[in-house]
Amino acid sequence: MEILQRPIVTEKMNSKGESLRQYGFIVNKIADKFQIKEAVEKMYGVTVESVNTMRYASISKTRFTKTGVLTGRTSSYKKAIVTLKSGDLIDFYSNI
Repeated sequence: MEILQRPIVTEKMNSKGESLRQYGFIVNKIADKFQIKEAVEKMYGVTVESVNTMRYASISKTRFTKTGVLTGRTSSYKKAIVTLKSGDLIDFYSNI
């Protein structure tokens, strides 16, 4: 089971990373806080202070086009905000 699916790289999360040492990840829906903490520490070599998780439900979306109405759903996901110990840093842009 892959726990960390991808990091959240947005302007808001970048500013939180610089000021509050908080980084966001999209994680597996059945992963708990202890598994997320271990995965981040193992992958990035940092010390995790706390983990906050949020579950987002799928949303039904409708779009009107000239061929008719298209309906669909977004997928549900789980987001984790990881706070690191002072002095630790994750650089998502180092491999680009």
